[in-house]
Amino acid sequence: MFEFASWGYGEWAATVAALVLGVFLIGGAWAVTRPQEEVLGHPKGLYMLFFAEMWERFSYYGMRALLTLYLVKHWLYSDGSANLIYGAYTSLVYITPVLGGWLADRYLGQRKAVLFGAVLLTLGHFFMAFEGDGSGHTNDPTLNVFWLALALIIVGSGFLKANISVIVGQLYPRTDIRRDSAYTIFYMGINLGAACGVLIAAFLGETVSWSLGFGLAGFGMLVGLIVFVIGKPLLRGNGEPPAPAKLKEKVAGINLEYLLYGVGFLGVAVIWALIQYQETVGWILLVSGIALLGYVLFEAFKLDNEARDRVFAMIFLILLMPLFWGLFEQAGGSLNLFTDRHVDKGGIPTTFFQSINPIYIILLGPLFAGLWQWLANKGIEPSTPAKMGLGIVQMGLAFVVMVWGAENFSTGEAGALMMPVLFLFLFYLLSTTGELCLSPVGLSAMNRLSVRHMASLMMAAFFFGTAGGNYVAGFMGSLMGEGEGGNMTRELALNAYWNMGLVAVGVGLVVMVVSPLVKKLMHLDSLRDDDDASEASRVFGDAEVGEPQAGGIHPASKND
Repeated sequence: MFEFASWGYGEWAATVAALVLGVFLIGGAWAVTRPQEEVLGHPKGLYMLFFAEMWERFSYYGMRALLTLYLVKHWLYSDGSANLIYGAYTSLVYITPVLGGWLADRYLGQRKAVLFGAVLLTLGHFFMAFEGDGSGHTNDPTLNVFWLALALIIVGSGFLKANISVIVGQLYPRTDIRRDSAYTIFYMGINLGAACGVLIAAFLGETVSWSLGFGLAGFGMLVGLIVFVIGKPLLRGNGEPPAPAKLKEKVAGINLEYLLYGVGFLGVAVIWALIQYQETVGWILLVSGIALLGYVLFEAFKLDNEARDRVFAMIFLILLMPLFWGLFEQAGGSLNLFTDRHVDKGGIPTTFFQSINPIYIILLGPLFAGLWQWLANKGIEPSTPAKMGLGIVQMGLAFVVMVWGAENFSTGEAGALMMPVLFLFLFYLLSTTGELCLSPVGLSAMNRLSVRHMASLMMAAFFFGTAGGNYVAGFMGSLMGEGEGGNMTRELALNAYWNMGLVAVGVGLVVMVVSPLVKKLMHLDSLRDDDDASEASRVFGDAEVGEPQAGGIHPASKND
């Protein structure tokens, strides 16, 4: 018999999350089993994709919330090393969707790519459940299984996240006015899965056993895979290979399709080796980022004056990404450790706080979408660079407010001061509003301003900037980990957060000041839609709710 009276906040939150999942599952089952082609004004395939992606995010964010704590408490890494591993992992998750999207567009089609990615992700999350003997990373050979799990998740994310949102758009005609509401529904599934994954899988992993949390994340991914396979007929033939016969052609005696899957597994082997040398990941990102920027500039000088100016404006926006995401991703790295040790949580598990961001997005995303529309109707909507500058200011203020609260309202004895949990909620509120000002706006700008033949290149550069930000987050966290005994101290963390916040506020204000100049480079008054599609210049979901760390949202235009 359950002893409800002894339950803490974590148990109740996990139970409520499970009930919410149950309600949505029942509702989804009702929707997809209706005899009609459409339910509540949308194709039944949308609801199938909603649940497949919901379970994928359930597994990903459930695992993400546990990762840094798992590295420190189970594998006995120092705080600095754990943060660097976290940064390398999340940055690679952001890069692989570029390749996964390209392979799908050119050869596999989105459905096969998503299916293959889901298989890799399921394997990766289940391999995370192998804990080893608990003797630490220097003694336990099971660590190699852990690296394999990360590699499978990284490559699987590249194939799945780069393509599943594309299929959503393919369910609707190009000029269908239901697109915006469809992506709103879809991204609600993303954030619902993210929040519930943290509240259920991460909670059990932190409070019961690591293997249970990771195993449950793997189970969630398996459910998502099954949903996607069973729901194939609901896709109405969308997402299929562009040239099915080409996949059957022999290359070195092997069908091209199987050869491409082999390339995916080869990528797992490469990432397995690379992820173990996190500093190397940083150098690869730096060198390749410089090369990519050089190539973008080379291509820009082939364009007419206005198109070239727009490329310069996009480069300016891309260069903001490492700063913003470098700060934002402290939430899953160093701030996770700070919360565990220096916040008066009132009995709430540490991982719980990783659910606040997606919950805030579910609540605030529609408000922001309506706000921009209202301001536009009034003729006072901020420009894209001004919005992004405002987002960076809010990200900086999140740290400033949190440090101010920690310095002035902490309780306890010297050496064991605990920050009131209120300031952690304020941190996540400001970082989420900052994200909503920056991430969807930036995605939209890249596709809106790019000439057709450079659209994919500019989106790749945008994602690359975001990937760089994830690595920067881990690197900054690693510097904070160089405290006493290789661990992050309260004083060192607060000092670093304070400086991060002030720099971000300063940079954000500068961006807002120069935003009129950047807007002038965008030449918005002369932008025209492509001849063959009135909406071709819009990125998928650019007016909808964002995703926390929206890595892998495929940057295809609505032509695809």
